[in-house]
Amino acid sequence: MAFSTRVAPSLRSALAALHWATPRQCRGLSTPQGSEPSLNLGGIFPPLATPFSPTQEVDCAQLEENLRRYASIPFRGLVVLGSNGEYPYLASRERVEVVSCVRRALPRDRLLLAGSGCESTQATIELTVSMAEAGADVALVVTPCYYRGAMTTAALVHHYTEVADASPIPVVLYSVPANTGLDLPMEAVITLAQHPNIIGIKDSGGDITRMGLMVHKTRQEDFQVLAGSASFLLASYAVGASGGVCALANVLGDPLCQLDHLCRKGQWQEARDLQHRLIEPNTAVTRRFGIPGLKKAMEWFGYYGGPCRAPLAPLNPAQVEELRSTFSANGWL
Repeated sequence: MAFSTRVAPSLRSALAALHWATPRQCRGLSTPQGSEPSLNLGGIFPPLATPFSPTQEVDCAQLEENLRRYASIPFRGLVVLGSNGEYPYLASRERVEVVSCVRRALPRDRLLLAGSGCESTQATIELTVSMAEAGADVALVVTPCYYRGAMTTAALVHHYTEVADASPIPVVLYSVPANTGLDLPMEAVITLAQHPNIIGIKDSGGDITRMGLMVHKTRQEDFQVLAGSASFLLASYAVGASGGVCALANVLGDPLCQLDHLCRKGQWQEARDLQHRLIEPNTAVTRRFGIPGLKKAMEWFGYYGGPCRAPLAPLNPAQVEELRSTFSANGWL
């Protein structure tokens, strides 16, 4: 998604005056003035890629090695079993195994968000409980979408309410229309934000107007909005998002945390320059080449990418060269 090359001076001045603090001290802009969120989600979360062995088995040793390297980056926490974790291709036991592996290696002061969304409400509840038992701090619940035509606002509100009522950990809604073909309706978000165990949403749709409206309409609730992509992170912060869950953070974690820091300090010119350099690489490892592109780029920056699980196929040589050129043209390689 293209990002505007100018931030209006009045908006820039107003935001610069906010004196944002560090993520653990920051009051998310989507919470009411003077209140603190029950669990602050402010900051950057990489949605971890799931490492597989050459035989496409989950490789916990390589996952732990990646986590060791990520430990030096000031992430607010990690997301496991999101879209970039090849979540639909993992069996339930593997999903729990991945959460357990990450929890053992992750410092307690860093949050662990785990994907637990399934097609049925019952299965989602069961997996959410398992994620909590495995050490997840928050459940990230994607919209059920197989029977998309039946997923009305009422059906989705009922689904998420049942899950949140039964969940032993807080719930974050997850709307990713590029994968599900379903945008979580605004009316559903506003209603669900009132639930005491639903603390936010990861919105990957890229509609900044929608995100700003969500922040505005939920401002009286204990509810935070997370940008679902590095391509529109600065714009999301400008309308009040608390943080970002960004695939590119698997590769360029430090620059994304720097962008987060610049926005919180109101250094909008520097933030804008950095944001521009992140758009093309982010598009390359998401919409353009997807998870195979993300895993290939991880290898160039010293992480283990490894194979995807079939039927996802590796990039061909021409795609690899195009991906490398995208990172090089923006000064990252």
